[in-house]
Amino acid sequence: MLLTRLSLLQFLLITKTNLDIPCFIKRKIISRMAYNKKLANRIRERLADLPIIEEKEMMGGLTFMVNDKMCVGIIKEEMMCRIDPEFHETAIEMTGCRTMDFTNRPMRGYIMIEETGMRTPKEFEYWINLALEFNIKAKSSKKKK
Repeated sequence: MLLTRLSLLQFLLITKTNLDIPCFIKRKIISRMAYNKKLANRIRERLADLPIIEEKEMMGGLTFMVNDKMCVGIIKEEMMCRIDPEFHETAIEMTGCRTMDFTNRPMRGYIMIEETGMRTPKEFEYWINLALEFNIKAKSSKKKK
């Protein structure tokens, strides 16, 4: 059987098993988000009682929007928190915390917390509360029309 060039490409991409590589099929991107599902559930449980929560897949991970503003997210195994930029320098001195440098561009007010920084429920709660406190005064991104 002779496969056409397009169908062979589709076959190779459909059968690709590496989760970090998006598959392009018929000009659509099927993204396979690689993030810690256990951490996602932990965040969901913590945010469950808040009135306006939305989950969005972005930046190669999962983001939790609170009141239409980015608040907390997961990229691979780390939790991302949007915090007050005035507190940024203090935060990154804490165990397991670093500046988010998505695409090699450090972003003040956005931090990444690895497992060592949120092992206990108290540590996890600290970072979530920090993000929620800033969310109240954070500005929402302008929606694209």
